[in-house]
Amino acid sequence: MGIETEYGISAIGAPADEELHPMQLSNHVVKAYGWTTAGGAAGWDYETETPLRDLRGYELTRGQAHPDQLTDTDLGMANLILTNGARLYVDHAHPEFSGPEVTSALDAVRYDKAGDAVMAIAARQASESIGRQIRLYKNNTDGKGASYGTHENYLLSRSTPFDRIVTQFTGHLVSRQVITGAGRVGIGQSSEQSGFQISQRADFFEAEVGLETTLNRPIINTRDEPHADATKHRRLHVITGDASMSEISTYLKLGCAAWVLRAIELGTVGPQVRLAAPVTAMRAISHDPACATTIGLVDGRTITAVGLQEIYLDACRATYDEVAGDLTEASRIEAKDLFARWQGCLDALRRDPYELADQLDWVAKLKLMNSYRERDRLGWDAAKMALIDLQYCDVDPRRSLYQKLVAKGRMQRLISDAEIEQARIEPPADTRAYFRGKVMAKFSDAVVAASWDSVIFDVPGRAALQRIPLLDPLRGTRAQVGQLIEDSATVADLVTALGR
Repeated sequence: MGIETEYGISAIGAPADEELHPMQLSNHVVKAYGWTTAGGAAGWDYETETPLRDLRGYELTRGQAHPDQLTDTDLGMANLILTNGARLYVDHAHPEFSGPEVTSALDAVRYDKAGDAVMAIAARQASESIGRQIRLYKNNTDGKGASYGTHENYLLSRSTPFDRIVTQFTGHLVSRQVITGAGRVGIGQSSEQSGFQISQRADFFEAEVGLETTLNRPIINTRDEPHADATKHRRLHVITGDASMSEISTYLKLGCAAWVLRAIELGTVGPQVRLAAPVTAMRAISHDPACATTIGLVDGRTITAVGLQEIYLDACRATYDEVAGDLTEASRIEAKDLFARWQGCLDALRRDPYELADQLDWVAKLKLMNSYRERDRLGWDAAKMALIDLQYCDVDPRRSLYQKLVAKGRMQRLISDAEIEQARIEPPADTRAYFRGKVMAKFSDAVVAASWDSVIFDVPGRAALQRIPLLDPLRGTRAQVGQLIEDSATVADLVTALGR
């Protein structure tokens, strides 16, 4: 699994000479980080990318596709492959951090927070470079009609019927926002109505299933681009999630979704979770911070988001009982912790959501905003509310209201600052990201291009470029290639040792 986040960007103060387009600002940010770190600029290998192939069995022509869907083209923008196995690049008008592949929810948190640290450094360096203060925000909307994504990726078995994912996973994505929402001031895509809602992204979804990610957004995205052996795997590209500041929100977002998908693969979820009107339900849940709204199921029943989440939790517990013997001890410990936290959140949401103000972003933000509203007698349409919404997710620790809550001990944490700094530099040890990150640290000058499933080297003395395929996400780990990379004095030694 893994997370990719587009960060909101703006420049404060008068332009040095002429106004810069957000894409140019983003380019400055990405390049600036490259000046401060090992690894660095490399091309992206688009050869195996298929953004127009649909999981439902067809492929759009390039003429049929919206330009935003053509993600397999090089627009000449900055692209960095980092020593932690991540990718930092310009995606449309945003700097994006695409974290490395990981196998645990806690590692997902580590590398998500490492992305925030990368962006804080990049913004600071870019500000010094262009003479203007560049600010980055880990949010999903500008409040004026634009939305940008925080996408999750999960590797699934190709044998799992896709219609089962649609009918059984949609309900989880729609209802999980009561735990994973980041909170937002404004109702409607352009904040047409004043108020507060649970999710940053809910109002921007308009379809249940589809290939798009930036227009007519679907709850279930159908891009068939596994970044792995397509005969064995599919990658579920989840675009509904909010950008989380809270470590617990991220932990539950990735961990619970991964377990729900495992339960769907094993057939322990069943059809009782299918929603009658998913898009309508998604917005209704988000617009009710009391978490009391009921949504309709296909079988005619109605249920709250909390109640639906509990059905999924029960299915995951049943799945755990079936597969526990096949899991590592670390995986069993994490699963039990996830289930306990998941249940604890659901119980607290039934009693009083404010009990979770030190755990979940939307509750923390709501409590903070209501304290200002009561003190200063402000309405939700007050400019100060929108400012607090933005300041909560500023990536600069000096300005971030989330970081101020952390400093005061008012937000629970799962990882330390030292772990975040390590994740900013070092790759995860148990996926192919280890190989990608370590060769960037040691042989970056020889890396011509890379992707999630390949690295291409220019090896002195060889006429042709050497592509090292990485189709198996669980090959290229520290246990498999760590000593080999350490023992290779040159890239030629490495490629020879790999049998190329």
